[in-house]
Amino acid sequence: MAKKNNSDFIDISGLLKLYLKNWYMFAISVTVFLGIGLAYAFMYLPKYSVNANLLINPEEDAMPGMASGLSSLFGSEGYVEDEIFIVSSHTVYREVARDLKLNISYLTDKNIFAKQIDYPKHPVELTPQGGIMDTLRSGITFKLSIDKNGKASISGKMKRSTVVKVKDVTLPYVVTTPLGKFAFSKTADYPAGKKLNLIIGVQSYDSAAEDMAENISAEIASKRSNVITLNTVTTNPDYGMAILNAVMEKYNEKGIEQKNDQNRLTAKFLSERIDILSDELSSSEGDLESFKQRNELYDIAQNTGYTFSKKATYEGQLVRARTEAEIIKMTQDFLNAPENAYSLVPVMTDNEALSLAIQNYNDNVLQLMDLMQSAHPDNSMVKRLREQIDTMRANILTSIGRTYATTAVRINDLEREMNSADSKLSHLPAQERELRKLNRDLTVKQQLFIFLLQQREQTALQLATAFPKGTTVDKAFTLSKPVGMGKKAIALFALFLGLLIPPIILFIRQLLNDRFETRQDVENITDVPILGEMCTDRSGNRMVVSAESTSSTAELFRLMRSNLLFVLNDPNDRVVLITSSTSGEGKSFISINLAASLSLLNKRVVLVGMDIRKPQLANYLNISPKFGLTQYLSSSAVTLDQIITPLEGTPGLDVIVAGPIPPNPAELLISQKIDDLVSELRRRYDYVILDTAPIGLVSDTFTLNRVTDASIYVCRANYTSVKDLEEVNRIYDNNRLKKLSIVVNGTASKKSYGYSKDKDRVKA
Repeated sequence: MAKKNNSDFIDISGLLKLYLKNWYMFAISVTVFLGIGLAYAFMYLPKYSVNANLLINPEEDAMPGMASGLSSLFGSEGYVEDEIFIVSSHTVYREVARDLKLNISYLTDKNIFAKQIDYPKHPVELTPQGGIMDTLRSGITFKLSIDKNGKASISGKMKRSTVVKVKDVTLPYVVTTPLGKFAFSKTADYPAGKKLNLIIGVQSYDSAAEDMAENISAEIASKRSNVITLNTVTTNPDYGMAILNAVMEKYNEKGIEQKNDQNRLTAKFLSERIDILSDELSSSEGDLESFKQRNELYDIAQNTGYTFSKKATYEGQLVRARTEAEIIKMTQDFLNAPENAYSLVPVMTDNEALSLAIQNYNDNVLQLMDLMQSAHPDNSMVKRLREQIDTMRANILTSIGRTYATTAVRINDLEREMNSADSKLSHLPAQERELRKLNRDLTVKQQLFIFLLQQREQTALQLATAFPKGTTVDKAFTLSKPVGMGKKAIALFALFLGLLIPPIILFIRQLLNDRFETRQDVENITDVPILGEMCTDRSGNRMVVSAESTSSTAELFRLMRSNLLFVLNDPNDRVVLITSSTSGEGKSFISINLAASLSLLNKRVVLVGMDIRKPQLANYLNISPKFGLTQYLSSSAVTLDQIITPLEGTPGLDVIVAGPIPPNPAELLISQKIDDLVSELRRRYDYVILDTAPIGLVSDTFTLNRVTDASIYVCRANYTSVKDLEEVNRIYDNNRLKKLSIVVNGTASKKSYGYSKDKDRVKA
């Protein structure tokens, strides 16, 4: 196989030569990238990481029983993730943007990196007309320029269209835009007597909240931790710290507000029930007073003392049972009211099972309240939570019904026992029994009234001492080292890019280029022997070889001649075929000068133009013979001597030109007359050089292989394709041309051969 396999190694030497050849690309690339890197490092604004830590306090009884124990074992990640959603909600960010006026940004306009003015100081303040910010949908950007004399120029753009432009005005000044009026005024930080260029951007609160959501990250510090870490990266650390602190404060405010909403609802319910009980208590006390006056019962203690302690016990139990029944009935009425469908239920019963059910119901209502602050009512989670609350409410009402029925049965049992005790006291007046009944009713209402008063005071205390959900572990703080690359790193990275880009470009260029460039490339592609290589000759002469010539091109032909003589090692080897893949590769130039070089050895040489389809030999040598090869082959009237033309100025070199283009070139070249011609030329001349047609176009050259002793294939750097050389490999492997060798034409002499650029002589 003639083609070399170069896939198993990297040609380090070839790469180095390629890089040295294109050194200017490295110089330009390094200069450009290093310049850009240094300019960027000079104008680059360092960014700092601002952090804050917020501890989330779990709600009391949020996970009762076993669930609470599992929460402490595995952490409360789910609950804290819900709080992360609230901390980073659009509602919180929007309110922070409104409170800190983050929808208005002040930037200095000094270079391509517009720098934010140190927060909260800014030399000029922009004040929108009242109500604009609440309805603003599109933003507007103002450019403000103030000269040393205090004269200002203001221009405003909306969606790249200028909507306002004024010059030479004095601040304070009010401009009118399609969005409304905006007032520009100086602040205490205004630098008098100095030029000032500012960019002031105005956007809606919602847009500012969206920007905050992109720049602020919130995440759990660790899986078993209740700490939320807030982070933002900014060029203005004070600005970043102010935002994070405001976010934590707003989150806590919302937590307190949520708790207070629950307590205010409970207080309202208690106040309404206390007002009703107050009226009922006054009525019961009036009935008791009227009964005593009507029946003249003044010595109550003596007439109504109980003689049996058992009866006193029944009476106390009956009072407690009726109180419990009344509380259960009030809770049932509250849950049945449509306006309280998703409201918190006051927990006032002593029934542990019912109290736990109501507490779980309240937890779900609180979760719904939290979700409704940032979620749409049609949200799937909201719908699912509402369905869960509806189911729990129905279950609680069922439990209340069963509990109330059980309490009613107990009351009936106690009343029956009381009636039994009363029957034993039949000797007491009927007035005493009536008095006791009135006293019992009054006692129930008094105890219930006192209980509700206590609950109202506890609720008022909770309103006054509401604690936030989150505890600030670390207020916003800035890390001392800036994030990202420093100036040295930027410069080194730019240098690295400058050194990296040229090899990439060269690799892509070689990948896309299907032409070889150097002799080394040819050697890597094929194993066909290389007879010699020819540098690019810029003299413009077709004949560069003469007895007096010492140019580098002439010397290379002499070297090529020596190699050819080594190939023609048999005394009978005299006929050399020269071909190429296509026209333009220098085949005729090589043929002419190689023939001339052989004639300098005092040998008789004939150059035969056998490219009869596209003859160029006569034009190159500037000769016009009367007869040519095609006329000799097609007519018996033309003799060999008539087509041989001695070349003037080159003793020993004769030329046979191709002649007119025949209609049947292929048939002429396979005729017996060609064999006879070559045999006669062998007898007359020491060397016969056949300038044949390119093998990539026609098959004429292969038909001449029968009369030749050696073959030369001419390829040209940056012209002949790799595919053509691969075809030469197949020709060489199949021995379709005798003693095939290659001449590499068109290479650069100063990099390939060691010839002097200033003198036409060989250095070595």
